[in-house]
Amino acid sequence: MKYLIVGLGNIGNEYQNTRHNIGFTMLDAFAKASNVFFIENRYGSTSEVKIKGRTLILLKPSTFMNLSGNALRYWMQKESILIENVLIIVDDLALPFGTLRLKPKGSDAGHNGLKNIQDILGHSNYARLRFGIGSEFSRGQQIDYVLGKWSSEQVAALPEKAERCTEIIRSFCLAGLELTMTQFNGK
Repeated sequence: MKYLIVGLGNIGNEYQNTRHNIGFTMLDAFAKASNVFFIENRYGSTSEVKIKGRTLILLKPSTFMNLSGNALRYWMQKESILIENVLIIVDDLALPFGTLRLKPKGSDAGHNGLKNIQDILGHSNYARLRFGIGSEFSRGQQIDYVLGKWSSEQVAALPEKAERCTEIIRSFCLAGLELTMTQFNGK
């Protein structure tokens, strides 16, 4: 059985270690914990992890955030992956920093990456792991905040959050969406 785990972010050094790139950061941590490396491929960097008879394709799209759906569609078709085996990791302003919330579907909530995915797929019925980045910004400063770097306190907390994210990804692929939501949401 194959799974596509997509971490949303933007390519380029200026976006590294920014809040908006948490999807890339979490996939990097998952790959490191799995002793695999990313290679450049069409529409993004990919890596493959095998867990108990399942194949996980990790994808960091190179299409920029606003066109993430193009990379998702390409890899779903290339690897013949069903939508129920897709998990999108995305930053979320509506959640306090470090909160991880797995959802089976939902709106794009103003997130351009999710909006493009919804436009490409024609629906929003795909699992997403929302990583809370908080909302500590002044009115009109949302873009600067989202594209800003983590505080030193947040940087110190990221490894623990990455471990938790890794557990959630593994559980999603091994136990399924519903059991994983029950086990991890709200903790």
